[in-house]
Amino acid sequence: MSTDKVPQYCPRCGVAYEPLQEYCLECGERLPTNRGTVGVLAAAWQRRFPWYPGDWIWPGLLFLVVAVVATAVSAATTGSSGTTIVATQHVKPGPVGTGTAPASPKTLPTAPEPTVTTGPLPKAPGAVSTSSVTNPTPPAAPGLTAWPKTGTAYTDVLESVPLGAGRGVAVARARRAKAAGLPKAGVLVSAEYASLHPGYYVVFSGVFRTASAALDGLAAAHSRGFPDAYVARVTHP
Repeated sequence: MSTDKVPQYCPRCGVAYEPLQEYCLECGERLPTNRGTVGVLAAAWQRRFPWYPGDWIWPGLLFLVVAVVATAVSAATTGSSGTTIVATQHVKPGPVGTGTAPASPKTLPTAPEPTVTTGPLPKAPGAVSTSSVTNPTPPAAPGLTAWPKTGTAYTDVLESVPLGAGRGVAVARARRAKAAGLPKAGVLVSAEYASLHPGYYVVFSGVFRTASAALDGLAAAHSRGFPDAYVARVTHP
């Protein structure tokens, strides 16, 4: 059937009009021009629906289709070539005995976990070198514990006093530990033990066969005036 014979209707009032008619004879509405692609589409619309919105509908529909296709292509490209990167951060816990712990901006600071050191003691600034240690370890002060002469054991190191500060300072700290109720408090010279860093009088509490046993005593040391106490292995040369 020829499109010239199909009745067409005014989009405003619905009165039929001729294919080449420009204005509606009933209401004066400008009628769709049925020429070219837009005219063909307008005629097809009017054959199926009694109301025609106007020629503007076709550019709008074209723009909508292009936008949908572009969005689909962009989503497909991003999904196939994109890589998700997850940022992580590992914070290494600091050594026990620093006295302070960094506070999180959202949580309260927590007490550091006790650690067991199997290497030498840290060297303090100004520590005396091993060449200055010429005398053997003096006997234990009265009332303090002497370290066993052989074998390997573990202890709770309460403080490391540089040799330059004098043995009397270390003995006084050991007596204070004993008075606070800490077991087997004493003083040893670190240079005479292979597992300790030379240059210190080491104030200790307890002589244990295992590191776990020494760990059990740390809580008491921390609460009785020695917050920097830690577990160390003491080995003879």
